[in-house]
Amino acid sequence: MSYKFLIYISYSYALPIGNPLEKEILSRGDTAMWYSDLNDGKDALKGKDNVLNTIQDVVKFEPHIVLTATDTVPDFITGLKVQIFHGFNAQKRPEGNNKFAHFRIRGFFDLYCTQGPSSTAGFQMQQEKFPHFEVKETGWSKVDPLFPIVKKEKAELPTIMIASTFSKRLSLALHDDVFNTIEELATTGKYNFIMVLHPKLPQEIKDKWITLNSKHFTYYDTTDLVPLFKKADIMFADTTSAIQEFLIQKKPVVTYRHTFNHDYLINIESANAIESAFDEALSYPEKLLANIDTFINQLHPYFDGKSSKRVVETCISFLHEDKSHLKNKPLNLIRKYKIRKRLGYFTLKSYSKPYTIKK
Repeated sequence: MSYKFLIYISYSYALPIGNPLEKEILSRGDTAMWYSDLNDGKDALKGKDNVLNTIQDVVKFEPHIVLTATDTVPDFITGLKVQIFHGFNAQKRPEGNNKFAHFRIRGFFDLYCTQGPSSTAGFQMQQEKFPHFEVKETGWSKVDPLFPIVKKEKAELPTIMIASTFSKRLSLALHDDVFNTIEELATTGKYNFIMVLHPKLPQEIKDKWITLNSKHFTYYDTTDLVPLFKKADIMFADTTSAIQEFLIQKKPVVTYRHTFNHDYLINIESANAIESAFDEALSYPEKLLANIDTFINQLHPYFDGKSSKRVVETCISFLHEDKSHLKNKPLNLIRKYKIRKRLGYFTLKSYSKPYTIKK
């Protein structure tokens, strides 16, 4: 049979997650449609012709499988609800009982397509407590374009990629001393800098960094980070989940006031340490690279660029499986009401059991 997939997003940064999945779905002769529940995502989708513009259109589409790069998804639309994630577990800060929001169960999903052993184990533990969903390890679609990883040729000047999260407490982009240090280093001709900032950061912060554009500093207004990852020799970041994506290339990362002092990162606490940390990272320390290797084998041990294929095949297989062992999803009345209010679509319909099509 031919399958109807809905790629459900909120923000522009989800496009690089959905694009490899769309490519895989279309290559199989199936249908892929997109929907965004926020204007940022809607604006990013304007270049596509396979977009559902309203929630009414989504309901009428009646998808078989909903690939979701958001924390919640409308319970009243048809289809197997699949969490494909909008990032790795960035470990920005633990919540109650030292748990991370990455593993929070909100009661909307039938299937979690996990990225690697570290995320699989976390969701399997949650599954024991909330037995209304299944967990399958597939790898993450967003990093498919990274592969095959080609060793970067050594250039006259090393290239440092700067990336920052949007959180006021954690973003390096908000620190004047960091800005001043990078401004000074960009004038020395010692490094080439390329930079991206999280779309949620205020425009005035972006404008401030854009003023550094020069021979050795280039600001990129993009959510497609893979081409920049490939250009860079090392990364300078805070706690953004782009760190984990970058590390898959087995290249060092310098972090500014990361929540944790992981042994696979070079973490610094002050702007005065930036230049020496860059030089250390650019030496590619053997011990650091070994720690990176250990980390990524738990994070994402798939280096074939076929995670999108695994996600799609896993979803189709699970769509047809007997799911009678799974409990009903929780009532979730408050969250369901909030979704209806935000989308302006009120209905009593709700799918409490995983969507199934018998072969």
